[in-house]
Amino acid sequence: MNNTTYSPKASEIERKWYLIDADGKVVGRLAQEVAKLLKGKHKPTYSTHMDMGDFVIVVNTEKMVLTGKKATDKIYTRQTGYIGNMKSTMAKDMDSSEMLMHAVKGMLPKNSLGRAMLKKLRVYKGAEHENQAQKPEVYEF
Repeated sequence: MNNTTYSPKASEIERKWYLIDADGKVVGRLAQEVAKLLKGKHKPTYSTHMDMGDFVIVVNTEKMVLTGKKATDKIYTRQTGYIGNMKSTMAKDMDSSEMLMHAVKGMLPKNSLGRAMLKKLRVYKGAEHENQAQKPEVYEF
């Protein structure tokens, strides 16, 4: 009986392409599904110390939905680096693809592994995307 734990090698990781239509989807719930695919948590060989995830293409982000009063109440802030220069943007004024990227980035690890995972995400406002050659698989949730 072999009691060794299986640890996948980087060369053994198989990456797929997934296409997600954001039409009518709630931003946070969509971001959670995208983060799961980027991390690779849907795979049986998932390991926290490796980038096991797949590539994700999200289309129709301008048709995403914010629940409740988030469109008027939610504020995104950022610091420019100069003293007293905090910039803020309301959710209704923010770009839809940028909002999804911000939500997904918050759900990924805060290190070089998370940055590598975020590079596998492609976000488009409309229904057209430039990744036709990869033959993405449509992902429904």
